[in-house]
Amino acid sequence: MTGVRLTHIGGPTVLIQVGGWRLLTDPTFDPPGAKYNFGWGTGSVKLAGPAVAASELGRLDAVLLTHDHHDDNLDPAGRALLPAAGSVVTTVSGSRRIGGETRGLEPWGTTVLEAPGRPPIEVTATPCRHGPPLSRPLAGDVIGFALGWDGQEHGALWISGDTVLYDGVRQVADRLRIDAALLHLGGVQFPVTGPLRYTMTAKGAVELCGLIRPRTIIPIHYEGWKHFKEGREAIERELEGAPREIRERIRWLPLGVEVDIAA
Repeated sequence: MTGVRLTHIGGPTVLIQVGGWRLLTDPTFDPPGAKYNFGWGTGSVKLAGPAVAASELGRLDAVLLTHDHHDDNLDPAGRALLPAAGSVVTTVSGSRRIGGETRGLEPWGTTVLEAPGRPPIEVTATPCRHGPPLSRPLAGDVIGFALGWDGQEHGALWISGDTVLYDGVRQVADRLRIDAALLHLGGVQFPVTGPLRYTMTAKGAVELCGLIRPRTIIPIHYEGWKHFKEGREAIERELEGAPREIRERIRWLPLGVEVDIAA
């Protein structure tokens, strides 16, 4: 496999095409305008619909689902796609809730996607903490995904998942070599918990990228929802003060457009 084609559909949802595989992250395909309750007094409003309709996706070989219990990562229209996907990889608790042939992974667990005529892809779950310390009862279990296959010259394709910057996610720098990083940003906040953050800020992303040193840094999960508090403009302002080697590696994906990246 010589390259990867990415389509940012909106929020955390990305179509990944590589080596004949069609992989979808965190399916969100509801139209805008609906209100969602995430529990414990938190919730949000969807502000933008998907840049690609679910009906236009085509074949899905696997869904990489960082978590199933928040609608901004799996909304009703996205959930309706799961039965048609060849595989669904998610958290252990999410696998129990979804059922069927879903594959549940603990952090640093692995599974392999295999199909005739396609190279196998090893999927490694990476740690996430979807909020401040002790927030797990509110935020639940979340994982990221590192994708590896034969012939990668510069490391894995990594999807961070919904996480703040903390020691667990810093372990990625010690345990994996990352080529391209899809970072869930947005600096999520809720009125009920004031200044606390539930996803990574741009400042945190700069620190993390200084550790993992990916060749390509791709922001996602920063637009389309009311509880995303750092949009592209805020992220770009923070990046102005980042080291040059990080600024030069940032790649913004236009919504709904297929983009090829080296791998």
